[in-house]
Amino acid sequence: MTTKSTVQPPVSLYGFLTPKPGHADTLRKLLMDLVEPSRGHEGSLQYHLHEQADGRFFLYEVWRSQEDLDRHNATPLLRAFMDELPEHMEGGPEAYFGVMRSRYPDSAL
Repeated sequence: MTTKSTVQPPVSLYGFLTPKPGHADTLRKLLMDLVEPSRGHEGSLQYHLHEQADGRFFLYEVWRSQEDLDRHNATPLLRAFMDELPEHMEGGPEAYFGVMRSRYPDSAL
């Protein structure tokens, strides 16, 4: 008899955010203010912010499950950030979602 695993693979969210001219410092601070609290949310496996040479910000997140990511996105912290984001961004976020297919270290799950 074969048993199917009920463990969901981790999900990732990643993308670029381009600040409006003169808004890079504000957007950087808003993004940095998310890092540590987001890392503390249940199911957060990775949460990293990078700044590109061209001034764009790259955000990379890995969550244990879609439910954990949804719960994170529903927090007052994220909702307030999303409300303020358009004021400081050129266009919308270039965001991508995916299911992690490479094996994640067991110690993280």
